[in-house]
Amino acid sequence: MSVDRDQVLRSAAALLTRKATSTMDEVARAAGISRATLHRHFAGRDALVLALEELGLQECEAALERARLGEDSAQDALRRLVREVEPAAGLLAFLVTENQLFEGDAQNEGWARLDSHISALFRRGQENGEFRIDLTPVWLTEALYGLIGSGAWAVLDGRVAAKDFSYMIAELLIGGAQRRVEA
Repeated sequence: MSVDRDQVLRSAAALLTRKATSTMDEVARAAGISRATLHRHFAGRDALVLALEELGLQECEAALERARLGEDSAQDALRRLVREVEPAAGLLAFLVTENQLFEGDAQNEGWARLDSHISALFRRGQENGEFRIDLTPVWLTEALYGLIGSGAWAVLDGRVAAKDFSYMIAELLIGGAQRRVEA
């Protein structure tokens, strides 16, 4: 029987998004395969998490492209970005809590690429007078990740309606980052 690796990763992502402490046995069950088959594809949890990181980065980079960050106002581009990253929000929430991905020199350069694009969006908004200049682009980028992760967990727990995810995250961040003109 041939195993669809992408389907296994997506099943693992769905499970680990809901329960980050899931065992490899639970991941195998969720994917509908045996633990031995899972181990043939991923030598252990670390290998699985690294494969999920690649999937998450691919999905986030695709969301960046679809969001067209260089078009329109920075605020509108940010709204598009949140809307486009929403399908991957749960996986992103799981990944940013996996310390092993951010320790040492072996950190995946994909995170730096994401950070660079998102920080550039905030910098553009500052230069255009849309966003406050007392909050660094790096801080705003981290705040965005935090809101996406928290929003994903809240939707998964049923505390927030999924239809409100994009609006609430974008408007909260924009409201806090928006440059106000003094009277």
